[in-house]
Amino acid sequence: MNSNRVVRTPGGLSVRLDVRAAVVVAVLLLAALAASVLLIGTGDFPISAGDVLKTLAGNGNAGQEFIVDELRLPRVLVGLLVGASLGLGGALFQAVTRNPLGSPDVLGLGQGATAGALVMIVLFSGSAAQVTMGALAGGLATGLAIYLLAWKRGVHGYRLVLVGIGVSAIVTAVNGYLLTVSDIVDAARAVVWMTGSLSGRDWDQVWPLLALCAVLVPLVLANARGLRLMEMGDDVSNALGVRVERVRALLMVAAVLLTATATAAAGPVSFVALTAPQLARRLTRSPGPNLLSSLCMGAALLVTADLASQRIFGADQLPVGVVTGVLGGVYLLWLLVAERKAGRI
Repeated sequence: MNSNRVVRTPGGLSVRLDVRAAVVVAVLLLAALAASVLLIGTGDFPISAGDVLKTLAGNGNAGQEFIVDELRLPRVLVGLLVGASLGLGGALFQAVTRNPLGSPDVLGLGQGATAGALVMIVLFSGSAAQVTMGALAGGLATGLAIYLLAWKRGVHGYRLVLVGIGVSAIVTAVNGYLLTVSDIVDAARAVVWMTGSLSGRDWDQVWPLLALCAVLVPLVLANARGLRLMEMGDDVSNALGVRVERVRALLMVAAVLLTATATAAAGPVSFVALTAPQLARRLTRSPGPNLLSSLCMGAALLVTADLASQRIFGADQLPVGVVTGVLGGVYLLWLLVAERKAGRI
């Protein structure tokens, strides 16, 4: 049954609304916010959901305000922004490559960011800020290298995926070498960062992520129509007035920035970028990149995984990257089996 509806504004404009997709986005937003409230109240000093909401409204006591506003709220906001960035970045990569496996995890952007962080940790014993900048630089450099190596009269999906897998293998080997030449203290610090965690995140990580999302999310959504038309092929898109290579390059830069910045803030959190767009598409049952629903799914997935980790294993006992890695690995195996049965691989 078609869930599309045409909404007419008082000014005479007509807007097509996918009702099912809108409902999915609303449900995912509510789920993410509910999980966030529960996550803020979880820890060594538990706070009820009602008291969390009162404190966020400015009506909590001094102790609750310190715990919520200074310790837990920044961590939750980082989780929401990182999950949203990874979900949107994954949707962009999968749409550009026209491949459900075309995600930053497979293409090697996470490994590239890890390489940048390891260089700062192992070779320079850098501070937390320097490690963050190194991860951002590593992710951007890897994305640029993949794009240039995949370029041949344009960038095409399978070539981009194959080049990304090759670059990922090379960077993974470099990361292994950096770990072997590091001392035990730096190696332990590096391994903790490589797991992907929200522990210890504060307002210093929130503001750069928030500023980046405020710029890139509207830019990406403004180009959603062109991205959807590109799924019909470059020739058809060009005939319909889409400047294919320009749109593709712009969206890939946005996807690399979103992924690299998220990785710099929380480490290489596994599989969120791979699973969020696919789960969003299955819920909306809508063709196209499903950018907004993927964004909301990524945010909901990450904060829910962190909530599950803390509720089951205790505060900061199990990094969120371990939880998403296990769940994402199971999903990847299922996806590969489904693709094989469908004859696409």
